[in-house]
Amino acid sequence: MKIAMTGASGFVGSAIGEEYKDVVHIHRNDTKESIIKKLEDVDVVINLAGAPIIKRWNDAYKKVLHSSRIDTTKTLVDAINESNVNHFISTSAIGIYPDDMICSENTKSVADDFLGDLASKWEDIALTCNKPTTILRFGVVLGKEGGALKQMLTPFRLGVGGVIGDGKAIMSWISIVDLVNIYKFLIDNRLSGIYNATAPHPVSNRVFTKALGKALHRPTIFPLPEFVLELIYGEAASVVTGSKEVYPMALQNAGYQFRHPDIDTAFQELLG
Repeated sequence: MKIAMTGASGFVGSAIGEEYKDVVHIHRNDTKESIIKKLEDVDVVINLAGAPIIKRWNDAYKKVLHSSRIDTTKTLVDAINESNVNHFISTSAIGIYPDDMICSENTKSVADDFLGDLASKWEDIALTCNKPTTILRFGVVLGKEGGALKQMLTPFRLGVGGVIGDGKAIMSWISIVDLVNIYKFLIDNRLSGIYNATAPHPVSNRVFTKALGKALHRPTIFPLPEFVLELIYGEAASVVTGSKEVYPMALQNAGYQFRHPDIDTAFQELLG
């Protein structure tokens, strides 16, 4: 099987690339015509393009976030529509869902904020593809090599990790191991539609913090006030402080078996 990928050098893309050795790299500045050439003999396209979301947002950076996701995906889809690709898997995020409500793929409400609007437009562009299309809505991806967990490890290992705010915000997460396996499951079974890439047991920030401290054998006694994150990241702090309770109903109904269904199991393997 031959796979083409945007964002292939990133945290998730690198992990997927370990499973599929024959990967064609598509870059953000590739034109539609150059992408069409790259897609010759390609069976599946995985779209992971997008500038980092955890960074202070201003009007200029919001345009970067928009362009790196929506404009890049539009060029990619235009090329796929003129190719012999059999399956397109695009990325979205659980930021599309509102805070403080239980959500699954059946949830029609969209968050009334920048992230909700960005994810919604990103998905709309992906769904203009005329090939079988899958959209994966990522939760917080956990792995030692990148993403949120890598950033947390140093302060927690130093014993200065702690809960954010009152610790009640819900985190919907997914281990990098399960995320890669989900891609394999979707590709092997040719599944299209929208899927939440989240573990079946989301946890509060307090439970997550205590589990991480336990796995690292470190105390977690230093709380991090939300206003500190807001001072650092501004509006983007909502990515960390928001409460997203999201369940992978579609994946479970399709028969996917999670290797890391709960946070303790995930940390045991990821940090063992």
